[in-house]
Amino acid sequence: MLMNTHEGRLAALRRELKSRGLDGFVVPLTDEHMSEYVGAYAQRLAWLTGFGGSAGTAVVLADEALEPAAAIFIDGRYTLQVRDQVDGRLYAYEDVPATSVAKWLGEHAPEGGRIGYDPWLHGKTWVAAATKALAERKAELVATESNPIDAIWSERPAPSPAPALVHDDRHAGQTSEAKRAAVAEWLAGKQLDAAVIAALDSIAWLLNIRGSDVDRTPVVLSFVVAHADGTADLFIDPVKVTPELQRHLGNAVRIVPREGFEAALAALAGKRVAVDPESAVQAIFSALAAAGAEVVEERDPTVLPKACKNPVEQAGHRAAQARDGAAEVRFLHWLSGAAPGGAVDELSAAEKLHAFRRETGELRDLSFDTISGSGPNGAVVHYRASEETNRVLAPGSVYLVDSGGQYPDGTTDITRTVWIAGPDGTEPPADVKERFTRVLKGHIALARAVFPKGTRGSQLDVLARQFLWQSGVDYQHGTGHGVGSFLSVHEGPQRIAKSSGAQAGTDQELLPGMILSNEPGYYKAGAYGIRIENLLLVEAREIAGAEGEFLGFETLTLAPIERALVDVALLSADEIAWWNAYHARVLAVVGPLVDGEARAWLEHQCRPL
Repeated sequence: MLMNTHEGRLAALRRELKSRGLDGFVVPLTDEHMSEYVGAYAQRLAWLTGFGGSAGTAVVLADEALEPAAAIFIDGRYTLQVRDQVDGRLYAYEDVPATSVAKWLGEHAPEGGRIGYDPWLHGKTWVAAATKALAERKAELVATESNPIDAIWSERPAPSPAPALVHDDRHAGQTSEAKRAAVAEWLAGKQLDAAVIAALDSIAWLLNIRGSDVDRTPVVLSFVVAHADGTADLFIDPVKVTPELQRHLGNAVRIVPREGFEAALAALAGKRVAVDPESAVQAIFSALAAAGAEVVEERDPTVLPKACKNPVEQAGHRAAQARDGAAEVRFLHWLSGAAPGGAVDELSAAEKLHAFRRETGELRDLSFDTISGSGPNGAVVHYRASEETNRVLAPGSVYLVDSGGQYPDGTTDITRTVWIAGPDGTEPPADVKERFTRVLKGHIALARAVFPKGTRGSQLDVLARQFLWQSGVDYQHGTGHGVGSFLSVHEGPQRIAKSSGAQAGTDQELLPGMILSNEPGYYKAGAYGIRIENLLLVEAREIAGAEGEFLGFETLTLAPIERALVDVALLSADEIAWWNAYHARVLAVVGPLVDGEARAWLEHQCRPL
């Protein structure tokens, strides 16, 4: 079988596993930093299976005669996508959280078998769960010295050699020295000697650096060990180090070749070292334990300061949102004229939107691959258009476009759902308007929420779903994720979702300065998808006579919401007031940034309901 087919690659992996005495292997979609989005060199799951989502894992058993002999695990966002991209003859589809990789291994691994895993790609918690599950079958979880996929992936790309870039203090709002001093104070307060910082966005935030090593996320492949005296060690490929970077970091940050990281962990013998099990892989824990260091599990000390944007970052976000909103308005205006004739497809629409963002002169990258879904493709939550799936935005159809940009002063993420009317001005069906309006009502309810300090995202999630639930429908994704400042478009620890608990990310209370998305949706398989997404900033709310501290949201995203899909009769007076106030603000902020026909179109879209 040819190695350029997924069937051939699966067969080659099985041969490699047998040569190593392994009965199976686990393939996650991550890298050595537990990243959500990874560089081309780490796209092992996509190379092996064809799956292009941002969350998933495969398990391959060496014996192809077993049933099933391989499985791919995805959550509700990818239920449809995985069936389009991954051959069901080769992999069983498994839904998370209904099952898990560990549970599946406990049920399907060969009795007494040896299941391999790459300790640089899995967290400690997962390793413990899988080890326990396999023990019930007298099977063993085995850490491999090298990844067997790398042995068969002959054309695997090398890690990016792109230089690390300095993130200017005028955008960061705080110097790296001040951030390292705060980490040092945190370490001293807990009587710790050092902290291993493994998450790429944490490293970028702490050192005020950015890069282009991962598509859509401006980070630099590296590790950091921060010390209690305010100094730090940066482990990075020397080819990425420029004189500008050296000047920026100064003498307090020692630059060490990336391959020296393991030796540095060994040198921490006898030290008390903080490691975050959410972002540090098993190999780090193993190396520290072998060295005789005292490992203390603590949340990465940069996580909360990074999540709570300072005033400079907040101002930067507002500027980025206004700039991005103007690009979105130009796109929606263009779409209103170009799409009804049937000459626009998903790929050309996404490229046109990208072009409008590039015209701002400030765009550094998209913040994720644009989700451009027409008709039934819009019902695939994290759909990615390709030449094979590309559809025309047909007149009389629903079009969903979820997109964002990376700017030096902020990261954006916006979804708009548009009715493609056609030359004859076809009206949307009543059922589509009803669903859209219920999504809109949930979006407004969350945007208007006022809540006491200490409230968690899981406590607010029902606000966005309540009107859909009244019609007996729901959506299978979270309502809101955190967003970084010229960093990850999916940033923790805050989240708005049904589930609760540390693993779900919803046990974090919402704090002033945090940015979250507000994106309820509805998806009718085989027909259309609806999602309305704006970004929100958590802010203090002054309430006369309030007993205690209260918080609310400032809506940051500024672009009109599709009027044609609104059933005004379903909206309350308060909801109509929110709509009118929001669109008045859109016009006031974005209006001066567009002109000509686009400005006239915007004025028409922003008129009161």
